[in-house]
Amino acid sequence: MSIWNPDNIKDVAESVGINGLRTDVTNILCRDVEYRLAQVLEQAIRFMKHSKRTVLWSQDISQALRILDVEPLYGYESTRPLRYGEASIGPGQPLFYVEDEEMDFEKLINAPLPKVPREISFTAHWLAVEGVQPSIPQNPSSQDSRSLELLPKGPNANPNIAAQSGNENTTTKPNVKHILSKELQLYFEKVCTSVLDEAQEEYRSAGLASLKDDPGLHQLVPYFIQFVAEKVTHSLKDLFVLIQMMNITEALVRNQSLFIDPYVSFSRWRYGPEILIPDQVASMVPPVLTCLIGRNLGTNAIPMDHFELRDLAASVLGLLCKKYSKSSHNLKPRLARSCLKNFLDPGKSFGTHYGSILGLHAIGGPEVVRALIIPNLKDYDTILKDELLSSSPRRMEAEKILSAIINVLLSLVDDSIPAVNGHTDEAAADLQKNLVSKVGDIVGNRIAESGLIELARAILESD
Repeated sequence: MSIWNPDNIKDVAESVGINGLRTDVTNILCRDVEYRLAQVLEQAIRFMKHSKRTVLWSQDISQALRILDVEPLYGYESTRPLRYGEASIGPGQPLFYVEDEEMDFEKLINAPLPKVPREISFTAHWLAVEGVQPSIPQNPSSQDSRSLELLPKGPNANPNIAAQSGNENTTTKPNVKHILSKELQLYFEKVCTSVLDEAQEEYRSAGLASLKDDPGLHQLVPYFIQFVAEKVTHSLKDLFVLIQMMNITEALVRNQSLFIDPYVSFSRWRYGPEILIPDQVASMVPPVLTCLIGRNLGTNAIPMDHFELRDLAASVLGLLCKKYSKSSHNLKPRLARSCLKNFLDPGKSFGTHYGSILGLHAIGGPEVVRALIIPNLKDYDTILKDELLSSSPRRMEAEKILSAIINVLLSLVDDSIPAVNGHTDEAAADLQKNLVSKVGDIVGNRIAESGLIELARAILESD
C-alpha cells in the first residue's frame, strides 16, 4: 500500500496524453515515486548536515538532484508571499494557481533607470614603504587609525571606549589564532628542551642540526624567534643560555628552506634596560645586538667568559648582514650606527666596546674599519692607556680589546701585495711616528713592535 495518492499519477498521465491507466500500473508508479522522493531527500539531508545546518534549504534539493543526475528545478526564489487563485473546472474539482502580478506600463516606462555598474578594473598602491604607511586615499588616514584604536577589543572590553570614538554600535571580530598541529607543538618543545640541556651535548647538537636542515619549519619560525627574544631578555646572567640562543639564531639563518626576511627587516628599535626591543614584530636582530654590545652579560665571578659570547654574536650578525642586506637596505647603516654609538661612549663597559668593534667589522669588513674605526682610534687611545698602565682588574679586558683592534685592522692588509723585506731604522721610526699620530700611542706602538709593516702602511694609506 502506497502513501502517495494514485489520483496524482492519473492526473500526470492524462496531462501527457495517457488515458485509462490501469490500477496495478498506478500502484507500481506510486511506489517508484516514493522511492525517488526518499532518495532525493536522503541526499539533500546529507548536504544539510555537511553544511552544519538543521534546516533544509532549496539549495540542498538542487544539489541532491544534480548528484542523482536528474534535471534540476528551474526558477528563482522570491521574498514576496505567493498569492493563490482558485478556478473551478467542474463540479467538485477546484484548481489553484499562482496569480500573476499586473504591471502598469506607464509606471514601468516612467521609472528611473538603474545605475550603470562600473567596469571591473584593478589598481595597485603601496600599503607601506619601509614600514611607513604613505598618506594616499587607498590607505586609512590617521584619524581612522585613531578611531580603530579606541574600539573595544575582546569579550570583556569596556563599551564606553567605543562611544568616545563615535562607534557605539561597532562589532569587532575575534582575533584569529595561529593553530599548530600537535606534531609541530611537540617538535618545538623537544627542540627547546634539547638546546637548553647542559648535560647532553649530543642532544643539543641534534636539535641544532634539525633547525639547520629541516625544511618544514615555516610555521614555527615566529615561535622560535619569540623564544630567543624571551630567553635573552630574562637570562642575561646565564651565558650558557645566551650562547644557545645565538646557536638557534644561526641555525635558523643557515636553513635554506626558511623565509626569514620579514623578521630581519624592522621599522625601528627602542632601547630597553639591557636589550634592544623591536616595536612591532619579534625581530632576530635585537637579541643578537644584546649579546654583542650588552653592558653586563654573565656573572662577575668569571669576568672574561662573556667575550666568547660576543665573538659568537658578531659572527651571527655578520651572517645576517651578508644574507639579508639586499632585502633590507637600511639594515647595515642602522647596525653600524648602533655599534659606533656604543664604541664612542666612554661610559660603556669594555665588553660593550669589544662587541662594538667586532660588530663594525662583521657589518662591513675593511670598508667599515677604514671609515669608522680608524678615525676614532686616537680618541679611544686615552681610555685604553689609563687601564693598561694601571693594575686594576679591567687590565685584562683592555688587553682583550687591544687584541681585537689589531685583528680587525689586519683585514686591511691585502695578501696580494708583496711584503717589503728591508727597511732602515730611520724609515721604521718615521713610520711608527706617523702611525702613532694617526691611531694613538697604544695601538701605534703595538703594531710597530709587532713588526707589522704592511699593516702600518695600510693604515696610513686608508685616508
